[in-house]
Amino acid sequence: MIQFEEFTLANGLRCIVHEDHSTPMAVLNVLYNVGSRDEDPAHTGFAHLFEHLMFSGSVNIPSYDEPLQLVGGENNAFTSPDITNYYLTLPAANIETGFWLESDRMLSLAFSENGLEVQRKVVVEEFKQNYLNQPYGDVWLKLRPLAYQKHPYSWATIGKEISHIENAVMDDVRAFFQKHYAPRNAVLVVAGAVTRAEAERLAEKWFGPIPGGAPYVRQLPQEPRQNQARHLDITADVPVSAFYQVYHMPSRADEAYYTVDLMSDVLGRGKSSRLYQRLVKEQPLFNSISASVTGSLEPGLLVISGKLNAGVEPEAADAAVRQVIEELRTQPVPAEELEKVKNQAEASIVFSEIELLNRAMNLAFCKLMGNANLVNEESARVQAVTAAGVLAAAQEVLRPENSTTLYYRAQATAPAPELLEAAEA
Repeated sequence: MIQFEEFTLANGLRCIVHEDHSTPMAVLNVLYNVGSRDEDPAHTGFAHLFEHLMFSGSVNIPSYDEPLQLVGGENNAFTSPDITNYYLTLPAANIETGFWLESDRMLSLAFSENGLEVQRKVVVEEFKQNYLNQPYGDVWLKLRPLAYQKHPYSWATIGKEISHIENAVMDDVRAFFQKHYAPRNAVLVVAGAVTRAEAERLAEKWFGPIPGGAPYVRQLPQEPRQNQARHLDITADVPVSAFYQVYHMPSRADEAYYTVDLMSDVLGRGKSSRLYQRLVKEQPLFNSISASVTGSLEPGLLVISGKLNAGVEPEAADAAVRQVIEELRTQPVPAEELEKVKNQAEASIVFSEIELLNRAMNLAFCKLMGNANLVNEESARVQAVTAAGVLAAAQEVLRPENSTTLYYRAQATAPAPELLEAAEA
C-alpha cells in the first residue's frame, strides 16, 4: 500500500506527497498532460521536441543540469503518445533546488533560436539513428498508421517524418508551450524524506505564483471499430524476418483493461506462455516471440511480435499464431494457467513499488487518470479477472478482422563470388 496525501494549488496544479523517511533521498516528478496525440497532424514530434527543449535552460537558469548536479541530483524525462514526464532525484535536504528548477522552466522557458536549432538537430539525429538507420527501427512508423486511420495514435512519438521537426518555427513552438505546459495541465509528485507540510510550503512558494493557464479540452477523432483485417508486407536489409500483429483493445481506464492485459500474458509473457511454448519450443518457427499491451490512456493495442527462424516464411508463422489465438477464443483458460499470469502480474506490481521514483511516477499517472489511489487498487483488479472474462475478451479483441499484420521480410542476399565459384567447380 502506497500512502500519500493530495492538495491542489489555486492555479490548478495537482500535487501529491508520498512520505518515505526510510531513505535520505527525494523525488520530484512533474507530469504534463500532453503527448504526441495532442499534436497537429502537420506538425508532429513537438511533444518529444519539448522534452529536449525543457532542458535547454529557462530565462533565469541558463543551464538546468549544472545547479542540480551541484547538490547531488540527477534527472531525466520521457515522452509517450499520452504524456510528457520529467523527474529528478536528489538528497532530500536539497529538495528546494528541485522546486526552483522545475517551477522556473514551467514559468519561463527560454525560447532562443539557437536553443531550438540545437535541439532540432539532436531530435533529427535521433530520428535517423533510432528509426531510419536501425534494423526494424521503422516498424512503428509503418504499423501505427495502418492500425490507426483516424486517431492521432497513428504517428509515433518521434513524429510522422523528419521534415516536421526540421521545419518547426519559433511561433509554433511558443504556441505549443503556452497551450500545454502550465500548472492546470500538470501533476506534481513529491516523494521521499519530505513532509506534507514542507512539500506544500515549497509548492506554494515556487509553483503558486505561476499563472494556471487556460484549461485544455482534448477533442480527438476517435478510431472507428475495425471490421476488416489489414496487412502490410515489406522487405528490408535486416538480419532475420520479423512478424508483427496488433489488435485494438480497451483503454487503460476501461474495466476490461486488466482482463485483456492478462490475456496477452497468457499468449506471450515469458517462456511459459502459449506462443513461446508452441512456436519456439514445439514448432521452431520463431527464435523469439512475445505479446504485450500498449497501456494507452485511449483505446490501445495488444501487440504480438517475434523474429522468425531462417527459412520460415511469414505466412506460415502467421497461420501458426492464429491457430494459438483461435484456441484462446474458443476454450476457457485453465484455472492453473490463469493463476500463473495473475502471480506474474502481482510480482510486477510489487517490484514496481520498490523504487521510490517508480512510486512517484505511478502516482502521477494514476492521478492523471482521475484517481491517484488506482496504484493501490491494481492487485484487486488483477485478482478479479476470471476465465469467463478472458474468453469473452478474446472473442471480442482477437477477432481476425480486428487484426493489423506486418510481415517484415529479410532481404535475400546473393551468395559471395567465392561461394559461386566453389559451387560451379
